[in-house]
Amino acid sequence: MTNLHDLAESRKNVRSYDTSQPVTPQILERVLDAWRLAPSAKNLQPWTFLLVSSPEMLAKIRSCYKRDWFQQAPHILIVTGDRNDAWVRPSDGWNSIETDLGIAMDQLILAAHAEGLATCWISAFDPAMLREALDLKPSEEVFAITPIGYASADAQTRPKSRKPLNEVVRYL
Repeated sequence: MTNLHDLAESRKNVRSYDTSQPVTPQILERVLDAWRLAPSAKNLQPWTFLLVSSPEMLAKIRSCYKRDWFQQAPHILIVTGDRNDAWVRPSDGWNSIETDLGIAMDQLILAAHAEGLATCWISAFDPAMLREALDLKPSEEVFAITPIGYASADAQTRPKSRKPLNEVVRYL
């Protein structure tokens, strides 16, 4: 078993994918299963995960985020959710959807990294274009997408820049 701290420390967003190396269905299933196992408020699991692999759907999805590197990935994973299915805190009406889906997405990218795959969490897509391409129900929303595949041999990643613990943690 891989150490979670090592995974979190070594994972980086990748913006260059090897188009010649396919991802096996078994590896994709393990990543998707780790995604499925993510916790959610009151265990409501208000999500649907979409794995896009067909050339026709990839072409539609790629149009929502016009970056050259995004066009290379052999698969795109999309997390959608329905606010009506998420837990709502009775005292103030706060809805857990973003938290639930953020946890699931983080679990996905760490699982992919553990399998040797590359991802890049994307939120800057065109939501209207993506909604149309996916033919979503009116109550469904896309929260994040990520390409998934093997990094190309020449993939450049940016060094991680994180604030030190003493700037982000308060011990009370």
